[in-house]
Amino acid sequence: MHEYKVIWPHVADADLTQIIEYIAKDSVNNALTIFHKIKDKSSGLFTFPNRGRIVPELQEYGVLLYRELIIEPWRVIYRISDNYVYVLSVIDSRQNVEDILLNRFTNE
Repeated sequence: MHEYKVIWPHVADADLTQIIEYIAKDSVNNALTIFHKIKDKSSGLFTFPNRGRIVPELQEYGVLLYRELIIEPWRVIYRISDNYVYVLSVIDSRQNVEDILLNRFTNE
């Protein structure tokens, strides 16, 4: 079985940190639980990164490089390149996801 290395660039780390800090204002335990849930599920991409769907909002514009894992209510956006999976963003799906994604990934 081919394995990939899962990498979290700074922008994705910053997204996750912002989410966890916001949740921790109400409950540190809940924030830690969510942190581990997001990190564990996304680190599982090392064995089968194609399991995530192509991001529908980007697919509508012909951008097919990006996939996502849904970890309700968050969306973990990533891209596969060679032997690497780059986690590019963690977005709260209750936000205007289309605008966020188009700004980040069409200007890359």
